[in-house]
Amino acid sequence: MLLVIGNKRLSSWSLRPWLVLKFFDIPFEEKLIYLDQATTTAEILKYSPTAKVPALSDGAIHVWDSLAICEYVNDKYPEKQMWPSDVAARAWARSISAEMHSGFAVMRKVMSHDLQKQQVTFVSHEAQADIDRVKEIWTSCLKKSGGPYLFGSFSIADAMYAPVVNRFLTYAVPHEGLVGAYIKAIRELPAHQEWIREGLKETIEAPFHP
Repeated sequence: MLLVIGNKRLSSWSLRPWLVLKFFDIPFEEKLIYLDQATTTAEILKYSPTAKVPALSDGAIHVWDSLAICEYVNDKYPEKQMWPSDVAARAWARSISAEMHSGFAVMRKVMSHDLQKQQVTFVSHEAQADIDRVKEIWTSCLKKSGGPYLFGSFSIADAMYAPVVNRFLTYAVPHEGLVGAYIKAIRELPAHQEWIREGLKETIEAPFHP
């Protein structure tokens, strides 16, 4: 399998399926295409009809969109149990993953994913409603599951929220208690740490991804 991704510093959508593949020890190759370059669109179109990353190629099968890629990999490797085994928990996990996938537009706009950026104090008050909803989701899941991840064991739902963990730390969002413990658990995942280290080394700028 080949996973096509964008800048690790910036591409929150690329991080999600990459983290799933890494955590569940799925063999794959990666191809990084730097965003906002003269050849970016043409290069990505070789793998995705949307000209957006991420995209997955598995022989004759081509999948694009982060959540679709995660679902495909889950279907291919059911023994990995990438979603909770309980039907009710699985429905909940898919619901909050879909909410992350389609919502939180203000947070995305004013708190872009940039691993090389660091605010000392929280100033992104425009995104407070989105931040509060994320904290509500995390807290309700962790109270029910007991942690350390949203549904006890790491799942696709955690990968969907991993970039938000980075956003909270980048933009100095206040966090404590269950939320703080969850942020620490996700941030310290070895696979996530690998992605962060590589993102911090990148020097190619993406002018349209502020």
